[in-house]
Amino acid sequence: MTFGEQPAYLRVASDLRRKIVDGRLPPHTRLPSQARIREEYGVSDTVALEARKVLMAEGLVEGRSGSGTYVRERPVPRRVARSGFRPERGATPFRQEQADASVHGTWESSSEQTEADAAIAERLGLEPGDRVMCTRYLFREAGETMMLSTSWEPLALTGRTPVMLPEEGPLGGMGVVERMRAIDVIVDNVTEEVGARPGLAEELAVLGGVPGHVVLVIRRTYFASGRPVETADVVIPADRYRAAYHLPVK
Repeated sequence: MTFGEQPAYLRVASDLRRKIVDGRLPPHTRLPSQARIREEYGVSDTVALEARKVLMAEGLVEGRSGSGTYVRERPVPRRVARSGFRPERGATPFRQEQADASVHGTWESSSEQTEADAAIAERLGLEPGDRVMCTRYLFREAGETMMLSTSWEPLALTGRTPVMLPEEGPLGGMGVVERMRAIDVIVDNVTEEVGARPGLAEELAVLGGVPGHVVLVIRRTYFASGRPVETADVVIPADRYRAAYHLPVK
C-alpha cells in the first residue's frame, strides 16, 4: 500500500475506519491484531499501535482486558430539543418532550449557594466571589443518563424571592423565562454556544462513556434587557445525541 503525505498511522486508521463504517468490520468484531495490521499495511508496530489508539479515541473500538480490541456498537443518535423561544405550557424544552407518551424521561437536581468563580462571574456580569445559586441536573431517558447540566443564577437577583430555588416553590421546574417573569424580570434573549471536547472523567462515569469520548457542551445564557440572569453548561454525549434547534422565523 502506497502512502501519501499523510502520516502512515492516520492512513491506516482511515482505512480501518472505512471498514467499520461500511460494515466490513461489524460491531463486536475483533480488530485485526497489531501483527496483522503491520503485515497487511507494511508498517511498523509503532504505526499499528498509533492507528488503534486513534480509533479508540474516536470511540469506534474498545479494548477488552485479556481479549483484544473490538468494534463498538454504533448507537443511532437521538434528538435533544433546544429552543430559541418559550415553549407552550410554560416548561423547559426537555420537560415538554417528556410529556410525549412515547418518551420516558426523568430528571433529578440539587441546588446550593456558592461563590461565583472568575469564569462564571464574567458570564453573569458579576464580581468573582459574588453569591450565586448553583443547580446541577441529571437527565435520563428510558433509564439511561442522557444529559448533564449545571446552571448559575445571581442571588442578588433571585435571593429572598419565591424563585430562589429553580426546582422548588410554586414555579419550580417551569424554566428560567417563567420564573424570572414572576419577579418582574422579563427575559428577552438567550444565547447558546455549542462546542465539543473530550469528556471529563467524572462526566463520562455518569454518562456511560469511556476515556476519550467526545461530549457536546452547550453554554447557554439568558438575558433581560442585556443583563445576564442565568447561565448554564449543558453536557451531552456526542456519539448518542444531537442537539436539535427550534428557532422562530421573524
